[in-house]
Amino acid sequence: MARLYFGTDGIRGVVGEDLTAELVERLGRAATAWAGGGDVLIGRDTRGSGPELEEALARGVLSAGGRAALAGVLPTPAVALLASGGLGAVISASHNPPEYNGVKFFDAEGGKLTDAAEEEIEALLDASPGSSRGTLERVEGAADAYLKLVLERFGTDLAGVRLAVDCANGAYAGIAPEALRRLGAEVTAVGNGPDGTNINVGCGATDVSLLQETVRGGTYDLGVAFDGDGDRMVAVDAAGEPIDGDATLAVLALGLGVDTVAVTTMTNLAFHRLMEGHGVRVLTTDVGDRYVLEALRREEAVLGGEQSGHIVYLNGHVTGDGLAAALLLCRVLGGRPLVEAAMALVPYP
Repeated sequence: MARLYFGTDGIRGVVGEDLTAELVERLGRAATAWAGGGDVLIGRDTRGSGPELEEALARGVLSAGGRAALAGVLPTPAVALLASGGLGAVISASHNPPEYNGVKFFDAEGGKLTDAAEEEIEALLDASPGSSRGTLERVEGAADAYLKLVLERFGTDLAGVRLAVDCANGAYAGIAPEALRRLGAEVTAVGNGPDGTNINVGCGATDVSLLQETVRGGTYDLGVAFDGDGDRMVAVDAAGEPIDGDATLAVLALGLGVDTVAVTTMTNLAFHRLMEGHGVRVLTTDVGDRYVLEALRREEAVLGGEQSGHIVYLNGHVTGDGLAAALLLCRVLGGRPLVEAAMALVPYP
């Protein structure tokens, strides 16, 4: 059965048109029934429509007898990491404009759902509420718990490193600058004042102009930009020049010393040639970070990514994480200029 609602990364649409509270409630019920009940950790980004859709999703979870745990504003990778053992749900449209929103799920292992699983959930969208009602709770301190895990697993000494950070007015606002400062970095944060209407607007991983302006207006070692829900990271060098996602992945692959890396069909041929020259096996998947994740798990590898800035590193994590990717990049640079490290990859036309 072809999927009618799910796309490459959950269900997305313009709120009130393609994506309604009624659909989100049905989705919450269907996903909970598919999972056999149990816990559903729900996070959201900073869109103004988030609280309403959060309530709708929770109603659906409760109507299927599940326990809805509302964590509030939380980056997508944080939900995947903290929902271990239960279902994770994120209300977000990722890099899309503020009028959009969406829902995506993570399974009990923190992985994104397969096409088959999404088809099974869609088949349950018209299911009636169950005979027993579930419970609702609000989770306190989820962002702090996530921050602690990421710093323990990916943190590195950043004393003296000057960083510009664009939080896209999204879920990393406040969180990412705090993480980098705790590691000793000198941080200038932009896109760090979400108001419900400005997520991804003129900022973030899909529009690095604000980050470029910031870096060029000061003295920085590099800049990093996240998207609205925090699963992408795009870097610019000390001159404010963007580093291609393929180049960032190449720097990480060589710096981390992996023997296998997963990419999509969008990856430049030069990346394949570079990895071949270093004895690194390359797995090629369809476009979409969940396909990269599936390939890594299947082949028991740990590193993969996309040109768009999705970086997946499974040594200590379960999915792609923009903040973890930024910390790993700082680690492998070890004080080297980013532009110098990125020169290892010269893209083909």
